[in-house]
Amino acid sequence: MIAAIWEHNGCDTLLYARDYPGAFARGVNLEIALGKLPCDAASFCLWAHWDLPQDSSCVVVQEKPSDLAIRDADSDVIFDSEMDPMTWEEYEILRHLALRSAADFLALYRSIPNPDQSILLPRSTFYGERPRTAREMLTHTQSVNDYYFGEIHVDADHTGDILSCRQRAFSTLEGIPDFLTRPVEKGSYGEFWSLRKVLRRFLWHDRIHAKAMYRMACQTFGADAVPDIFCFGGLK
Repeated sequence: MIAAIWEHNGCDTLLYARDYPGAFARGVNLEIALGKLPCDAASFCLWAHWDLPQDSSCVVVQEKPSDLAIRDADSDVIFDSEMDPMTWEEYEILRHLALRSAADFLALYRSIPNPDQSILLPRSTFYGERPRTAREMLTHTQSVNDYYFGEIHVDADHTGDILSCRQRAFSTLEGIPDFLTRPVEKGSYGEFWSLRKVLRRFLWHDRIHAKAMYRMACQTFGADAVPDIFCFGGLK
């Protein structure tokens, strides 16, 4: 079964697949999100080259009520499983995925015929106007690098490209002697962070905006105009 973390503001739902970091579903209620989550978990596994879930049914194992803008994917949940120390082997797997995700995001961006063209209409979100063009989506996604790493006290920036700045931050992180076993940190806005959460948040945040970029590009330039690097399948 797929173990799901349910974060919600009233009924408005964000659902995460605990054991498939980056896989998520949104919905106006839990039932709708539960119906979407197995497909996104399968999509994530295809991209990550992981085995597909043997049982695609979902069970909620943790619930987090929130007053955040869940419909815009604002989130502050930390999974119970993200509070444990990491082994080097676990870290290597997730670091590899986080760097591959950045590389694939950059490749998707570079495949788009015109990074400043979009058919999307303006819409306000909790963090300002939503990114509409590929360039805006890349800029936004890259901009969280220093924020995420900063929440666990790692010096980082978001200069250069999305891959190079993430690589530099991981190198800095690995220079900290106890970086795999540091305790959970209370960071900005009272939100709790750990290394496991940072790694999961990168995969999740990349996936949100890669999905938006891929969908926008298919609608703007045609269904076959860009490669399906993240294995979104029938998403257009």
